[in-house]
Amino acid sequence: MKKTYVTKMPNHIGAFLKASKCFSELDINITRVSYNKAVDSHTLFIEVDGEQTQFEKANEKLKEIGYLSNGDENTKIVLVEFRLEDKPGSVTNVLELINNFNFNISYISSQENGSDYQYFKMGLYVNETNDLTEFLAQAEKLCEVNVIDYNNTEKVFDNSIFYNTYVDGLVKTMGLLEKKKEELLVNVNLAMQTLDEQGLSPYKTFDSISKFAELLAESKGENFNPRITTHNITEKTKIILIEPDCGSNTAIIQSDGERVFVDSGYACYKKEMLNLIKSLVPDFKTKKERLIITHADVDHCGLLNEFDEVITSQRSFESLSAEADNTAGFRERNYLHLPYVSICKILTEYETAQKNKLYPLWNKSSLTAPIEQIGFYSVGELNFEVYEGKGGHLPGEILLIDYEHMVAFTGDVFINLTDLTKKQAEYNQYAPILMTSVDTDVKLCSKERSAFLHRLGVGIWNIFGGHGGKKEYFTQTTK
Repeated sequence: MKKTYVTKMPNHIGAFLKASKCFSELDINITRVSYNKAVDSHTLFIEVDGEQTQFEKANEKLKEIGYLSNGDENTKIVLVEFRLEDKPGSVTNVLELINNFNFNISYISSQENGSDYQYFKMGLYVNETNDLTEFLAQAEKLCEVNVIDYNNTEKVFDNSIFYNTYVDGLVKTMGLLEKKKEELLVNVNLAMQTLDEQGLSPYKTFDSISKFAELLAESKGENFNPRITTHNITEKTKIILIEPDCGSNTAIIQSDGERVFVDSGYACYKKEMLNLIKSLVPDFKTKKERLIITHADVDHCGLLNEFDEVITSQRSFESLSAEADNTAGFRERNYLHLPYVSICKILTEYETAQKNKLYPLWNKSSLTAPIEQIGFYSVGELNFEVYEGKGGHLPGEILLIDYEHMVAFTGDVFINLTDLTKKQAEYNQYAPILMTSVDTDVKLCSKERSAFLHRLGVGIWNIFGGHGGKKEYFTQTTK
């Protein structure tokens, strides 16, 4: 199991070395380290992999150990990358060498990447060029070493415990319980470190998270004003489309006495959504209520437990079941997406699905084309062919196509970006920044969209995507 220690460092040389030795002696493997003086000169994050009994012993030892901080203001910083074996104690020899040269550390960043090695980046305060030359010569005897140009223009936020102040603001903005603070703090740091490695400045990351939280909060309560449109498909069939400022659309399909919902938005709007749904369909919850999810993303699955049946593909079922078992769903298995999704779950107060409500109706063991038909689903007059995408946006994604009535539900494989409200457009700009891309595979998702459009017959189609208004799509010839 993994645990992240959020530590405060005193100002003396060798403190991280002592911490590393502590973990190594207990056979605990360090899997991630994050320290950035430009963000917060006092806070060091150390993620480790071990057992609860080991953590209990480490907790006692760490009470007696401090962590280093500032060096001489006149020294220069050299960023050095060490290629180390991913095993307990591998960093200890490097830290001992740094300690022998009396170098202070201004920056540490390391994270496991699925290989047998970790790349440890350290910013070293260096006084004499000869010391650095000799240090590098000795370091190369221990492991592969690379000196990287260091950006001295990096924005200084606050050298007095930036993270606590920052996270306090997020907790207050969203009205979260105090117990969520440390979990949020760890994931905000993980987001900063992950995106820093991708070239995004810490300032941009923290600013984006803050604005994202502010948008979520601004749309709650009496300010919850989604765009609502009703689309009459036949005399007996209509679709009500609910489009919140933040999160996915929710569609209510009513056809010939039957009703089913498609996707459910964020959990933080549960109260508002339930009140709205009851005003739109007064008999809500007087009979069995069914919800189809197009894919298992947090912004589509906020109200799962409010329904009697949650209908999914087999892969979406596997992802939601993993979450219910306190393991990572598909989105969180992507290390670039993990920080954003974790933050999103905390801010929106996401609840994992009750497994007894999940009904995986469609399954195909392997997919070879961008989208493939995996089954059928009927709601009154509407008879949908169900297609599964290969995972361009997220594994398990489905599309519903009714060829007779020319109606399609496409989740996030195809969305109407040209018909977003101003607030929706603002909201939708932050996920691509904080995830680097909302898609698991951008090129594959593009192929899925193309394959979907090529399956549509001649006529005017009503396409209901996961975000944006209904799209009228006109085809003149069969593709």
